[in-house]
Amino acid sequence: METPYYLIDKSKLLQNMEKIARLRELSGAKALLALKCFATWSVFDLMRDYMDGTTSSSLNEVRLGHERFGKETHAYSVAYADYEIDEVVSHADKIIFNSIGQLTRFADKASGITRGLRLNPGVSSSSFDLADPARPFSRLGEWDVKKVEPVMEMISGFMIHNNCENSDFELFDRMLGEIEEKFAPLLKRAEWVSLGGGIHFTGDDYPLEKLAERLKRFAGEFGVQVYLEPGEASITKSTTLEVSVLDTLTNGKNLAVVDSSIEAHMLDLLIYRENAKLPPSDGAHRYMICGKSCLAGDIFGEFNFDHELKVGDRISIQDAAGYTMVKKNWFNGVKMPSIAIRELDGSIRTVREFDYTDYEQSLS
Repeated sequence: METPYYLIDKSKLLQNMEKIARLRELSGAKALLALKCFATWSVFDLMRDYMDGTTSSSLNEVRLGHERFGKETHAYSVAYADYEIDEVVSHADKIIFNSIGQLTRFADKASGITRGLRLNPGVSSSSFDLADPARPFSRLGEWDVKKVEPVMEMISGFMIHNNCENSDFELFDRMLGEIEEKFAPLLKRAEWVSLGGGIHFTGDDYPLEKLAERLKRFAGEFGVQVYLEPGEASITKSTTLEVSVLDTLTNGKNLAVVDSSIEAHMLDLLIYRENAKLPPSDGAHRYMICGKSCLAGDIFGEFNFDHELKVGDRISIQDAAGYTMVKKNWFNGVKMPSIAIRELDGSIRTVREFDYTDYEQSLS
């Protein structure tokens, strides 16, 4: 296949799905795919057998979840506009409002479906201020129990999202304890609670049974149906970005330019100043892998190889599913990666290719 392209490996995706199914079985919790992280609907046929539905952050996402995934469809947005609220409600089973203001404004419009409210516990596991929902002056959710109590008749549950790439069960346990203490008067009146995403429970050596027991205990204490919203946990290590070397040069370091770009194809690397992941190598040949855009800092990172790189060599960027395909863009007009799937039988099929027309029509 012509690079660049994202390659989703269903056998690796299945490993995550089986862990999600195990957690659902042990804990009684339901699992919703967070479309803000991953929304490549060509693999929903596999995922829907192991998950309960989807959760969204916009009108477009809730519609995609309803039409392409099916099952339970939760709608959430930081703020809904007047012109979109009716369509959002038409696609959703549950709608979660970010604020009391939004709830009271649109409660009548959403009277035909289940309504909820986002709570902000003031603590999170995020090490990045940019992604910290509990950062100072956060707009994400209500935090004052006394303000929420008067609107309890308008809602039946809550969403609390404060885990971010959290692979530490003990930290999760402590933060959930703080949530229980702070919001107990509200939780006791709820029918369901979503604890959001960001819990890296499909990672290697994560104590899945401990998490299941803790979720079951939380559900029993407050008499609620627990939901989780795994994004990264659903698709971790399932996908690569396949690229090719276009040029090599030396400027104090060995540089290799590839036919992709972090700005356009793996934007989170740029946003969070992180390196891409490549298969482990202790080779003697070290290269800085560079994107082809004109952005000076378009760098995937520095890696060791067991041979000198040359034009045409292929490189597989690992763990390239989360917050990549949903953020890809046409910066510099760089060729958009195709999307391919490796089926369970090992065969590979291309499910989407992009061309000049897609680029042109994304503009005006």
